[in-house]
Amino acid sequence: MEEALKGERVLKKAGYEGKLVAPPPSLRKGCDLALEIELVEQTVIARTLQGQVSYIGIYPLEGSAELLQIVKVVHFPEHVMVKAGNMKIVFAKTNGMIVNISGGGCPDVPYLYTRLVGSHLETALRPRDLGFTLCALMLDRAWEEALSIWKGGKLS
Repeated sequence: MEEALKGERVLKKAGYEGKLVAPPPSLRKGCDLALEIELVEQTVIARTLQGQVSYIGIYPLEGSAELLQIVKVVHFPEHVMVKAGNMKIVFAKTNGMIVNISGGGCPDVPYLYTRLVGSHLETALRPRDLGFTLCALMLDRAWEEALSIWKGGKLS
């Protein structure tokens, strides 16, 4: 999981695209992530990753399951809850402070909780930069939406 996130960063820095996806069931081990790349760029991407990121291999596959794109928002009288996958982030409507995160079963969720709760949405570190699991990635998607809601004033 950590290597997929690192691989995405390495590729972006080098000017290549890599999309985080769930690997196909035959290669999946729990909450794994994989990078989807353009097959025609396989050789240059392998060279870019070499020595920086360890990976199982590059395989031409069809039908890999894309990460959840669905983000749900629930408005409460004083808070907004944003859910992406199984991860949820809750912030106060009055001041944009993160009051809770929950969900998932990944080992970094308690760490994410301690680092994010009590932080303002605009100054909090990105969950994907703190964690290394699918839960961190989904929480990051929820955080992005929460930040957009806060900045856009869509609090009702």
